[in-house]
Amino acid sequence: MAQTSGRTALRAQGRRAAAPGVRQPSGTRHPLVAVAMVLPLACVLAVAFGGWEAVMTQASSVVGMLGR
Repeated sequence: MAQTSGRTALRAQGRRAAAPGVRQPSGTRHPLVAVAMVLPLACVLAVAFGGWEAVMTQASSVVGMLGR
């Protein structure tokens, strides 16, 4: 029984090890990549649910505030 736990730990380490030359993802993503992934879906949802006018109204309000 004691030997079984040792083998299990070795197998788990083997699964985590990457093949030579293969980069494992770090879990983070560049912000521009995230924007490129989300922006098309956001545009489709805004058009589909009629939110485009609300987005344009907010944008014009921000431009008006920045202009002061």
